[in-house]
Amino acid sequence: MSTEPEPAAEDTAGTVDAGPETPGTTKGAGRGAAGAEPEAAGGGGAEPAGGRAPGVEAAAGEAGRPADEGGGAAGPAEATGDETAGDEAPEDEAAGEPVVGAADARTRDRESVGRGDEQPDGQPDGESAGGDDAAAQVSEAEAELAAQRLVRERIERRKAEKEAPIDAGGKLSGTAADLLAAVRAVESGEKPAATVFGDPEPAPRRPAPEPVRRPQPVPAEAAPGPAGPTGPAPELVQAVRRVLAEGGAPDTLAPRTAAFLGEGAEEALRADPWHLLRVGGVRPEQADGFARALLGAACGPDDERRGRAITVWLLEQAALAGHTALELPRLTATLAQRGVPDPDAAVQSTLAEGEALAFQDALEETGVRPDGATGDAEGADEGEERPVRVLVGLERYALAEESLADGLARLVNSAPKQGGSAADWEQAAASAQDAAADLIRAVADHGLVLHTGGEASLAEPAALLHAAHALGLRAWAAAHGPLGRDRFATLLGAPSSVPQPAGPATPAVSVPAGPAVVTVAGLLAGTEGPGRDADGALDLDLLVVLDAPQLDVEAGALLVESLPDGARLVLAGDPAVLWSVGPGRIFTDLLAARACPRIASRRPDPGPIGELVSGIGIGELGQVQTPGKEVVIVPVRDAGEAVHRTVQLVADSVPRAIGVPAEDTQVITPGHGGAAGTRALNAALKERLNPGPGRFGGFDPGDRVAYSPVPGRTVPGRVVTADADGLHLSCAGETVVVPKERVEQSVRHGWALTAHQAVGGRWPAVVVVLPGDAAQALSRPWVYTAFGRAARHLSVVHGVEQALPRAVAEVPAKPRTTRLPVLLAPQVPVAG
Repeated sequence: MSTEPEPAAEDTAGTVDAGPETPGTTKGAGRGAAGAEPEAAGGGGAEPAGGRAPGVEAAAGEAGRPADEGGGAAGPAEATGDETAGDEAPEDEAAGEPVVGAADARTRDRESVGRGDEQPDGQPDGESAGGDDAAAQVSEAEAELAAQRLVRERIERRKAEKEAPIDAGGKLSGTAADLLAAVRAVESGEKPAATVFGDPEPAPRRPAPEPVRRPQPVPAEAAPGPAGPTGPAPELVQAVRRVLAEGGAPDTLAPRTAAFLGEGAEEALRADPWHLLRVGGVRPEQADGFARALLGAACGPDDERRGRAITVWLLEQAALAGHTALELPRLTATLAQRGVPDPDAAVQSTLAEGEALAFQDALEETGVRPDGATGDAEGADEGEERPVRVLVGLERYALAEESLADGLARLVNSAPKQGGSAADWEQAAASAQDAAADLIRAVADHGLVLHTGGEASLAEPAALLHAAHALGLRAWAAAHGPLGRDRFATLLGAPSSVPQPAGPATPAVSVPAGPAVVTVAGLLAGTEGPGRDADGALDLDLLVVLDAPQLDVEAGALLVESLPDGARLVLAGDPAVLWSVGPGRIFTDLLAARACPRIASRRPDPGPIGELVSGIGIGELGQVQTPGKEVVIVPVRDAGEAVHRTVQLVADSVPRAIGVPAEDTQVITPGHGGAAGTRALNAALKERLNPGPGRFGGFDPGDRVAYSPVPGRTVPGRVVTADADGLHLSCAGETVVVPKERVEQSVRHGWALTAHQAVGGRWPAVVVVLPGDAAQALSRPWVYTAFGRAARHLSVVHGVEQALPRAVAEVPAKPRTTRLPVLLAPQVPVAG
């Protein structure tokens, strides 16, 4: 199975250091592990077809996909190839087989992101065409931008209030000093010539504009505005289509290219054919072929336009792998691998055009700062050369990370709203148990607190929320997705805040009688939660963010900047799970920075599955006792057998032997492509569980689906029906209508998911599929995440032999380059 590594979880080296690769190539089928036959008592399901389910594949070329999945045909057409799916491969369960340490590796499950670039700019996500009598509505993207405008203005005001930046870089030399000088010259409003590299005189920095955030869905009723599509004009798309045809590129790229370049797209594409590389899914070699067809002899590897385009593309790929910036030496080395003759000049040109920003960060020893380190020590360092690193990153992520650091520092350094006396807080803590008491005491005195633990530890944030509400605080919790929201709401004993359509007399948000739970996306968009006050801040006193490792820097920045002064923020989560699909590693960076109290839960997850997963978290894949067949290993020899056994488990063995119906069983696998990826598994499972002609874009009523309203978010649901308005889905109690033009890019069949798609959810039974060619995609976080999604039963379809225990023991999470620790260090003290 081709594991198409997911950009979000991929390492810098893997995503950025790509050598001369052929677009659209896939890994060959791996070997299967021979072993004992899985329990096959009872109906062996029909042999699953290894192909893809009709109408399920999204248009190729999603933005952020480091490698195309399909055939090896060269040319921009490959851009629409496959989505990167780096999910874990689930192992199948065999009835009666003892658990032998089943652990899947986290293969960059960025499937959630798989649909990244598939979302067309300005495409309405709700009802697109209303009658004359319908109320005026706007697209989800517009509504989200409107909902977040106040937050952005607050960020702008905070930045404007900050003092002028400290002059830095005086001790740099060589290329690094030249690069920093060029950046400063650009930021002062000048476009540096080559001589700028010889001028050490820095120019004052100007504040950079706020980056444009990826739109997130919000009901059209959330903001007033005209109805109708906001995509590019048909005439513009047709003009771009003609240019693409001249260069041999597929005309399917025309709408996205026109949307990206805007008015004058035809002229811009002729003037700089490498603009095509900015369209999601297009790779450098494909853009080079397009440029050669248009420019002829004028096209060369040393073209300045090519160097800029590849530099930006590499930074985008790094962001998909989780990095907020890249170190300059690494970037230039990768540019050289991509055939750029003068990497330094390419970076300089990119910075001069304002397409990227450069930073130099002082490198300090990690760990606790020595007590008593005062001015004398600082003075002793003045005469010493301090090691620095020069980083280059895209503006949107760089500014988001700076805003995030500022917002976190504000929480740490501000006194929280009391909402009760110290004695009241202590009384609430005394009535709690174990780490819940420690959590309540920490939150009483601090604006930012971290809480770590597994599934069982969620009882502690629940106790905190009840205590805070009893003390008169407006307390809310926010989960990564609707599954986590509803699960925590059950634990909390309060209804979740499910978004409701807003009418003229119906408020968009509800005010609960006690603490309630929302999703992070719904909270930021204003479709769930308490709403905002007159200053644009969230109308709450305490916010507990569950699944905190899934926060990327953009969502994190919006969240902390939305909190009012005096509010408390608790980031709770399991640090061993897969990191966020988007760039950054907020939770991990904060844990390492020791800038606030950290409360570690002492509640272990119960049962054999909890014991197995806990061992995986510390790098041990041990054998556990499973008297009730809680964990079963099903050895397979190849991908075809893996698909067959998976269908048999879901449709027959698990319901019969464990008592969990097929609709409550989730399949998890490392990738979307290949003979045992999500596409092949979903096709086989549909054939067995809900056969049909796929009349609605490959879907039928009753199909289980995974809906991705925006890159990085997956909402499980089912198909209800379809009509002229689009595909009607039922997702976590909400009705969603996906316009027919967006079905292919935002809806997949959902019997099988990647690990990143499954993060935040838990199911009564989980089947983890690990075909032989998934070995390279496995890591400890992947296995930990995939196995940990099971509540009662875990089956592992095992075809990777010793790669599984090796991944658990030796393959940790791939490092990410971020600036948050450096940005936080001068603003907050180190907690004890």
